[in-house]
Amino acid sequence: MTTNTLLKRTPLFKTYKKHGAKVIDFGGWELPVQFSSILEEHESVRNRAGLFDVSHMGEVVVEGKDAESYINYLVTNDVTKLSINQAQYTAMCYQNGGTVDDLLVYKLTHDKYLLVINAANIDKDFEWMKQHVKGEVTLKNISNEIAQLAIQGPEAERILQKLTETNLSEIGSFKFAQHVNVSGITDILVSRTGYTGENGFELYLAAGQAEALWEKLIEAGCEDGLKPCGLGARDTLRLEARLALYGQELLSDISPLEAGIGFAVKTNKESDFIGKEALLRQKEEGLKRKLVGIEVTGRGIPRHGYKVVSESGEEIGVITSGTQSPTLKKSIGLALISAEYAQVDTQIKVEIRNKQIDAVVIKTPFYKMG
Repeated sequence: MTTNTLLKRTPLFKTYKKHGAKVIDFGGWELPVQFSSILEEHESVRNRAGLFDVSHMGEVVVEGKDAESYINYLVTNDVTKLSINQAQYTAMCYQNGGTVDDLLVYKLTHDKYLLVINAANIDKDFEWMKQHVKGEVTLKNISNEIAQLAIQGPEAERILQKLTETNLSEIGSFKFAQHVNVSGITDILVSRTGYTGENGFELYLAAGQAEALWEKLIEAGCEDGLKPCGLGARDTLRLEARLALYGQELLSDISPLEAGIGFAVKTNKESDFIGKEALLRQKEEGLKRKLVGIEVTGRGIPRHGYKVVSESGEEIGVITSGTQSPTLKKSIGLALISAEYAQVDTQIKVEIRNKQIDAVVIKTPFYKMG
């Protein structure tokens, strides 16, 4: 028996081979790292469009008359600000301010929400949610029933619009439409969200319909240069856009404030939430560590786990993510370092293969959609 039989697969697994995917083990899932090449797929999303299978992500439905107050207690952002058909990026924290997960909250009706969580955290998150239930709510983990496709890039809207009568231009950023018909496949949730730094949509639908939708999108996007894309390009795209990855920028011992997603932490919201005291304390006392963008000016690429040192050789932190940026043609990374070195233009060094290589703290996001 090969180890692959132990890995989870998405409803699209059978289509990977057809489209030439190279498959890897990603957090217990058998997923495509690339179809053509990471560089080609990255450039396709930046300039035209790319299609991703994101069906490994988790989905939990929270329903009941106390759904809003319960979720507000669970997360750092303020869900009372959400209207129906609006989504919000947020985090769940431990009492000490460390991160359980980062997630999206979709408001489906006045008392029903969809929470979209990271694949590797599904079981852990669902247990956490159940442990902290407050009031009259029901929780349902529907991760195995739902597939998620992401179509991203400047041509994404044009391609998707060919297949639906729903006016996509009316769906604003972090808004969504429910029960959309896309080329005869009904009941799709179409959300203007993504993880690439580009315009685009994430589509949630019944797992059994995913293969048909994938093929229809590939066909519709053929003349517009739409490419199937894997995890490799997803990672380089999100890094250029400075989007956090759980397990790297966010962890049980890294708070959302340290990770630079303080915009999703509303310590001034009326209701209490898990981790609020610890996060308030961090705000008041000032952060000891901060996540910064760096550019390696010497030879070498910063990688996850590499040490960061000061000019004088003192260890000041660690690289959380790094790559050779396909868009900028530079070696870039995110580093969690002592706050005193977090100023833009601060000269630092990264330990790459036992050598201390010159680097500098730079502004993020590294790439911003034009």
